[in-house]
Amino acid sequence: MGEPAAPLLSRARAGDGDAFRDLTEPFRGELWVHCYRMLGSLHDAEDILQDTLLAAWQGLAGFEGRSSLRTWLYRIATNRCLNARRSAGRRRAGEWDIDGVAPPTPTRLGEVPWLEPLPDSVLGGAVTPLGPEARYEQRESISLAFVTALQTLPPRQVAVLVLRDVLGFRADEVATMLSTSVESVKSALARARAGLRHRGLPAAHHGSPAPPGRRSEDAVVARFVQAWESADIGLLVSLLTDDVFISMPPMPFEYEGRDVVARFFARIVDAGRRFDLVATRANGQPAFGAYLRRPGGISHGAGLYVLAVDGDRIRALTRFEHTVLPSFGLPASIVAGSSPG
Repeated sequence: MGEPAAPLLSRARAGDGDAFRDLTEPFRGELWVHCYRMLGSLHDAEDILQDTLLAAWQGLAGFEGRSSLRTWLYRIATNRCLNARRSAGRRRAGEWDIDGVAPPTPTRLGEVPWLEPLPDSVLGGAVTPLGPEARYEQRESISLAFVTALQTLPPRQVAVLVLRDVLGFRADEVATMLSTSVESVKSALARARAGLRHRGLPAAHHGSPAPPGRRSEDAVVARFVQAWESADIGLLVSLLTDDVFISMPPMPFEYEGRDVVARFFARIVDAGRRFDLVATRANGQPAFGAYLRRPGGISHGAGLYVLAVDGDRIRALTRFEHTVLPSFGLPASIVAGSSPG
């Protein structure tokens, strides 16, 4: 057992930095995930978390204890996320970066080029205590589909939906956090839920990724690796749902439908590109570091693929740039045909 909160709080208010760290460390992981949900970016979330902890340290004398310390920290973090969401400095869409492959005509252009994946490895110490009014399970509240949808909603609606439906704070608590009325919170929540439904996501329990270790997921993932590494387009297409969806942030190109996606994969194969895949997990979903085979027996990091599995089929694939690989503990290159560790 650690030191009780009250003595720690007294010492922290007196300027003891170690006491402040001990006081706030239990909440650090969940606050970081909260910022990620609201911002869709690992790097932005880390920046806002640091800003939140600095503001809490500087403002600790003003914490009167009328709410829990956790609620107070969420209030600071949420409002700083809102400020970041309202700023004009979000990352711009990237250019097509797949050498030797001409981009097929996209189904549409994506709205969230700043989206970044969340390594499952950071979630072990970031399990969030859910309030009684939470409507989402932990896993579905970090799925790429859900986090992407949040980025398309107005900032205040995102804050209300996450605080109410994901974390389960009461309406009056959220009103205090956002310096608004309970009626305003209820109205924003209704609009946010409608916005999710408009994007094809029910207000809760919208088909989250299958839990790790489920046989159906393991089987389809194994077949995906076999198909992708051997460039077997027929097998790959057989694994896809009819409405399968591909996105590639920060590139805005998006492709929807099995026929369109099959033509996209065929372009990759026809260009002679072959890959080795290294398994990991992101956003509660199976993921792979993708390594492009080069002459000389070395495969170089080319990106990260995140799969959304629905039963025995793949319903979405999100491809991220190779720059995210270090966040997953993956190397820049590997010996062809091998995997690190």
